[in-house]
Amino acid sequence: MAKRVSRGISQLLANVEDVREIAKAEDKILMVPVGKVYPNPNQPRKSFNEESLKELADSILEHGIIQPLVVKKDRSGYMIIAGERRYRAAKIANLAEIPVIVRDMDDKKIRETSLIENLQREDLNAIEQAEAIRELMDSYSLTQEEIAARLGKARPSIANTLRLLSLTDIVQQMVRENILSAGHARALVSITNPADQTDMAKKAVIEGWSVREMEKRVKYYLNPETAPKKLSETVREKLSLEMRAFVDDMTRVFATKVKLMGNESKGRITIDYYSNEDLQRIYEVINTLKK
Repeated sequence: MAKRVSRGISQLLANVEDVREIAKAEDKILMVPVGKVYPNPNQPRKSFNEESLKELADSILEHGIIQPLVVKKDRSGYMIIAGERRYRAAKIANLAEIPVIVRDMDDKKIRETSLIENLQREDLNAIEQAEAIRELMDSYSLTQEEIAARLGKARPSIANTLRLLSLTDIVQQMVRENILSAGHARALVSITNPADQTDMAKKAVIEGWSVREMEKRVKYYLNPETAPKKLSETVREKLSLEMRAFVDDMTRVFATKVKLMGNESKGRITIDYYSNEDLQRIYEVINTLKK
């Protein structure tokens, strides 16, 4: 429970700056029945992590709702402008009332505020972020620089996120479902052939590539001449025999155990010693060879 409450507090505080941006000093905090509050049907965020909501609900039970929701009053009650996660968590916690700040905004401003609030959350996947940024740019004539300033991010970060929308639908869906990380996806943007891009994404998931490995494979795809040359089986066998003979020679020279880990392209050679005298002897052998 302690862990859940701790994480829940951070979630409660996550939107403090969001609300301050749209709240004013003269705004009054009202306590309204949960039943009179309802989500914005045009809320850009459609999915909410159930476990995360439960953690937030546990924190609300322990500490209450630290930051009020921002709502718009209409005939149906109070429509949420900012704070739907807190609203959902409050319902899980069976609260009767929740604190709100009532603001009068037109539909366009509400939509913009909802997009900004969602972008400032950390649990959006990269494709959701890219789509929200694109909508802000298209619908509200905001530049990448303006969005970066509002979100407290560097403009290149915004540009890199937007590039993810050039990925194939299949790859984008893999990112949405957290099958493929944003880092993997960013590396794939450079591959413009849709079939090759999708194939490499699937292979990365199946073989468990790291982001670094993905970047390396993309580099080889774009510049085939830089890729390591594949050796024939005959050449491999010859190199293997030569490497074993090499290790045997080193074992004889140093009179101790020598291990080789790796292949003909890269690896590691380990020379064992078991006493200070052993180490001194190996040192003297190396010095002799240097001469």
